[in-house]
Amino acid sequence: MLTSTNSITEEVQATGAHFESNRLYIALSDDRQISVPIDKIDWLNWLAKATPEQRERWSIEPGGFAIYWEELDDGIEIRHLLTMQPLI
Repeated sequence: MLTSTNSITEEVQATGAHFESNRLYIALSDDRQISVPIDKIDWLNWLAKATPEQRERWSIEPGGFAIYWEELDDGIEIRHLLTMQPLI
């Protein structure tokens, strides 16, 4: 049985991304935008250390399930971002 949270994360897709300072903004297919502070989340340390030019060279994975940085050989799954617990 899927919860409403699981149902939402499976249906929502990434449609775009941009950075403002050390914050990543991801546009979603349901017209929401989510953001994360890449310098405050340990598992995004690789993205916080990237140059602004490297950060801008992203692509959306087929189906919109993730944003991927080929040059950095890493990415972020949208489902993971949507199910994160709030930062304390």
